[in-house]
Amino acid sequence: MVTRKNHSHKLIKARQRKISLPYSDAKPSEVTEVYWIYSIRKKGEYPKPTVRSGKWLIFVDKKDADEVWAKITKATEEGKFGDSSKVATAKPNPNATNPDTKVICVYTYDWADEKDVKRVREELRRLGITLRVLRRWALNLS
Repeated sequence: MVTRKNHSHKLIKARQRKISLPYSDAKPSEVTEVYWIYSIRKKGEYPKPTVRSGKWLIFVDKKDADEVWAKITKATEEGKFGDSSKVATAKPNPNATNPDTKVICVYTYDWADEKDVKRVREELRRLGITLRVLRRWALNLS
C-alpha cells in the first residue's frame, strides 16, 4: 500500500539523489553544498524497494568517512549491497547528533527479507565494517 507519506518520501529521496549527482565522485569531507552523496548499483539486478525498505547505518569518525565511503561506494556500484547507499557530507546538518561522526546508509529493499539483510551485513563485514558500528533500521525514513 502506497501512502501519501511514502509517496512524498520517495519524491524527496529522488530530489536528493538528483542534486547530489555532480558530487558522486567527490570525497564527503570536501562537499559542503549538499547533505548527502549517493552511490547507485551499476551491476546486477536487485528487487525494487518495498514499503518495508530498510538500511544499515554505519557511524564513522569524521576523519575516516572518506576512506570508508570509498569502500562502500565501490561495493554498491559492483552490486554487492542493495540498490543504493549514501554518506553524510561536510555540510553542517542540523539533524546530526554528533559533529565528529558521519553516517553512511546502505539500503536494502525489504527489512523483512532476513536472507538479504544478512547477506548485506556479511558484505559489510568483508569490507572490515564490524557490528559495533552497524545498526539495522526497521523502516527507511531517509
